[in-house]
Amino acid sequence: MSEVDPRRHRSHARMPLPDQVALVLQGGGALGAYQAGVYEALAEAGIEVDHVAGISIGAVNAALIAGNPPERRVERLRTFWDRLGAWLPSFPIWHGDQVREAMHGWSAGFVSLFGVPGFFGPRPVSPFFAVPGSCEAMSFYDPTPLAKTLDELVDWDRVNNGPVRLSVGAVELESGNFRFFDTASDRIDARHVMASGALPPGLPPVEIDGKYWWDGGLVSNTPLSHVLDTQTTDLLIFQVDLFSASSGLPKTILDVMARAKEIQFSSRTRQVSDTYLKRRQERELVRRVLARLPEGLRDDPEVQALEAQSRENAVNLVQLIYRANAWEGGQRDYEFSARAAEEHMAAGRAAVAATMDSSALLARNILDGRTAAFDLTPR
Repeated sequence: MSEVDPRRHRSHARMPLPDQVALVLQGGGALGAYQAGVYEALAEAGIEVDHVAGISIGAVNAALIAGNPPERRVERLRTFWDRLGAWLPSFPIWHGDQVREAMHGWSAGFVSLFGVPGFFGPRPVSPFFAVPGSCEAMSFYDPTPLAKTLDELVDWDRVNNGPVRLSVGAVELESGNFRFFDTASDRIDARHVMASGALPPGLPPVEIDGKYWWDGGLVSNTPLSHVLDTQTTDLLIFQVDLFSASSGLPKTILDVMARAKEIQFSSRTRQVSDTYLKRRQERELVRRVLARLPEGLRDDPEVQALEAQSRENAVNLVQLIYRANAWEGGQRDYEFSARAAEEHMAAGRAAVAATMDSSALLARNILDGRTAAFDLTPR
């Protein structure tokens, strides 16, 4: 094992850290409370995040992290999630998955009818009767409460000038082009975060500089590729996925709805990580072949160009995947009750604890400058 270079590695009591640590947050509505639990556990473990990237609800959590000092981030995340479940009904927990699933669906139905405090509310006029082209005609809910919540809980000057880089993904309506707003090149405010979470037809598009934007999850539900594409040094990524790619066969129509969402929103995450690791393996093979060339060929311009293209920094990708309970059906992403949020947060904290318990292998990879992906979430 190589010796730790103090100029290249930060560390806390349990795990060495490379030059950069990124937190990648997927979209998933009410399941975003799991991400809040993950961050809370990372903060308790002393793991500092340098870059946080999010899509949809992940963009909201990312802004709350980047837009507050370290000592206030957990508090702000909890304030946000407590506010969302403030006046939603908290039904008693019944024994048996079928009964609890019915209660879960009932709570989600309440959200459909009355909205979520601090997030969105139903419009007084149906979009079918609104003026064509207006926000009222293009969505069922009004997201104005979220704008007020973000401005209250997020310091936008800190977002744009602070130590944590923020990236949020959205898709432009007319062109269909997907892009990331990034504090490395853009000045971000509440509009960019809301654009990243403007999922139609529930929420209206958000106008930014004359263009209209929708939820980035329509194109890709993970910001992983953006973080990897902008990598300039050794990197540790905590990727928080809210939908699991693998699951059992569905048994009911509600199971079918839930499984369809899992496949839809998790497949790109898996595709991005698998494709990236495959490319890393190909470049590693190129480097090994180049190392065997005789000295006379090493100065050839084409060989040097190929060597430069195959050069890369190490990446360790830790996947923290939410594993849904048996009673959570297709409404799990819009069941915002306080009880559900607390259970999701607890699951996020448990996922990080399991990772830290298995941190020896991850630590060896970081210290040796290797690239690897880890799924250490309890199943």
